[in-house]
Amino acid sequence: MHTIFSRALAALALAALLSSGAASAEEIVVSNYGVAANGMPYAIALEKGFFKAEGADVTGVLSSSGGGTTVRNLLTGNLAYGEVDLAGTVAAIQQGADLKIISDNVLTVAEFVWAAKPDSPIKTIKDLKGRKIGYTNPRSTSQALDVLLLEAAGLKPDEAELVKTGGFGEAVVALNLGSIDISAIADPVWSKNKAQLRVVVAASDVLPPLCNVIGVTTGAAAASRGDFIRAILRGRRKAVAFMYSNTDEAVAIVAKA
Repeated sequence: MHTIFSRALAALALAALLSSGAASAEEIVVSNYGVAANGMPYAIALEKGFFKAEGADVTGVLSSSGGGTTVRNLLTGNLAYGEVDLAGTVAAIQQGADLKIISDNVLTVAEFVWAAKPDSPIKTIKDLKGRKIGYTNPRSTSQALDVLLLEAAGLKPDEAELVKTGGFGEAVVALNLGSIDISAIADPVWSKNKAQLRVVVAASDVLPPLCNVIGVTTGAAAASRGDFIRAILRGRRKAVAFMYSNTDEAVAIVAKA
């Protein structure tokens, strides 16, 4: 009887320990993590232990296909930090979501190109009139960039059809199937598919530096999880510095992610 009681106490102690560890570790959400360039620092920070060293025990990164999907993952998952596109965040706030912008993470859209099939009649942005232009998801950076591209071409938003593809990889499939005529695609998806597509224009050729993705939290987390959120930002900052100073090792980590 004494042995059974001792084992029960040990089991309860172990369960409490495991529960405590699980509660202190958590995930964050990053738009297009593992797909687009903005998520690369998070892969570095996880691999090198930068988050944990700064006091944030991050167990993993939830990916999403951009736009409102990232906002929904942040809110429904009760997460404390997300990297989200500006358009999706602002739209959610305007609809009443309790979100707080806490950092301006990427200040360029230089990794974006608009690509078409090699035999496409679209040669310049002036040829976009009446065409189907792909973007990832509603309220995404790529949707906003499509509108800005039409403006740069001197066209009105209704002079072309914007088509949701669901993601950058899905946009490549849609182009190959002929479902769309041209699409915004971000590196490294573009680099992986450049043999079968042709760049019509790069974002850096027609648009100024723009806010791409931002750090976002909820009102509740902002009030109670300040230490965790600041640790995430410090860990990400370390990762960006590491990418500059240790490029070869960073490349290998990013490729694995």
